[in-house]
Amino acid sequence: MPFSLLPRRMLRRVTDITPALLSEYGAKALFLDFDNTIVPYTTDTPSPEVLRWLEALRADGVQLCVVSNSRKPRVVRFCETYGLDCVTHARKPFQKGIRRALLRCGLLPGETALAGDQIYTDVLGANCAGLTSILVRPIRLHNIWLKLRRGLELPWIALAGRLGR
Repeated sequence: MPFSLLPRRMLRRVTDITPALLSEYGAKALFLDFDNTIVPYTTDTPSPEVLRWLEALRADGVQLCVVSNSRKPRVVRFCETYGLDCVTHARKPFQKGIRRALLRCGLLPGETALAGDQIYTDVLGANCAGLTSILVRPIRLHNIWLKLRRGLELPWIALAGRLGR
């Protein structure tokens, strides 16, 4: 697939993703980044809003899988607690972890979306793998490195916004 840093869709928060939106892109499954997409870096406890959203997606038949670059056991514990498939050490934007998630879930790239908060890992990885990329705003930029990284992403975010994504 083509190298692109432009997300197919940009949303304020992950909970803005609906089954209807996924269906617009032909996606019946949603891969989710973990840190700063579902929960902040500093916790593994989701907000009540995120829990309700996860349950609503599942009730509508959306297949969910966390695809995280994290090596921390809290990601696996979270997924076990909330009944989510999980691939850690994904090394996004490289394809190995995304392909592993597709195989585990029995999915094709064209029927899968990936939502995350970073252009250089989540969006690029999704685009190169042929998934629909959805960029959400980070939950919290709690340190200087996250703020600097976000600053480097702003030109791509602005361009995607001008293109109406």
